[in-house]
Amino acid sequence: MRRPLIAGNWKMHLSPSEGAALATMLRQRIGMRSDVEILLCPAFVALQAVAEAIRGSEMKLGAQDVFWRDSGAFTGQIAPPMLMAVGCEYVILGHSETRGRFGVADPDMDARLLAYFSETEATLNRKLRAVLPHGLKPILCVGETLAEREAGQTEQVIRTQIEGALDGLASDELYELVIAYEPVWAIGTGQVCDADEANRVCGFIRQTLRDRYDAELAEFVRVLYGGSVKPSNAHALLHQPEIDGALVGGASLDAKAFEQICYCAPQR
Repeated sequence: MRRPLIAGNWKMHLSPSEGAALATMLRQRIGMRSDVEILLCPAFVALQAVAEAIRGSEMKLGAQDVFWRDSGAFTGQIAPPMLMAVGCEYVILGHSETRGRFGVADPDMDARLLAYFSETEATLNRKLRAVLPHGLKPILCVGETLAEREAGQTEQVIRTQIEGALDGLASDELYELVIAYEPVWAIGTGQVCDADEANRVCGFIRQTLRDRYDAELAEFVRVLYGGSVKPSNAHALLHQPEIDGALVGGASLDAKAFEQICYCAPQR
């Protein structure tokens, strides 16, 4: 059975000391749970501090992004070996915010600025190829905008995102892959996809893997839901048969709320 994974994406929040304080609090509350895999993904500058805070616990460390080269003249970028060196086991790839696809209107994010965030399936494919040999477990984010959903393009968009990111990769390379369904219209908006619909789309993701590869890989890969996950909706989402956990944004910055979400996960 697939063990539930609850990942906290802290985004651009918390200094190293603040991140260590939150991680220490979470360690005291839920740090030794083994029935649910609990993952913290702080900003790059807080990775070392959080790694030290959770050392010796069952909690895991992840990063929010990575570059596709191990070294070189790439100012401002972070390489896979650097993440491994600070203890990362996971890395988030293709979040809608790095793709330049935002669910809420932001006056600071006009079309010209969004162009700088325009990550593509080709760049994600490079990142996947870069992290897998190092043993980093990728959490590949996929999801549609509100306009795409209203146009009936949800499945088409998600299939294109998955097939583009996984292009040229064999099934035996992907057993550590995690896919997170994050409908862009539900990220940071307070809206949440209905649990039945989220389950349906997560099932479609699994079917896409089955069609592209085989049933064994499709049943092995964990599929998460992300998008305004909070204690009030976590139980309904996490008890759907196709949903293997959650990628949690804002609620992961609150120790009590994140703990409650983790306790909503079923034992499988």
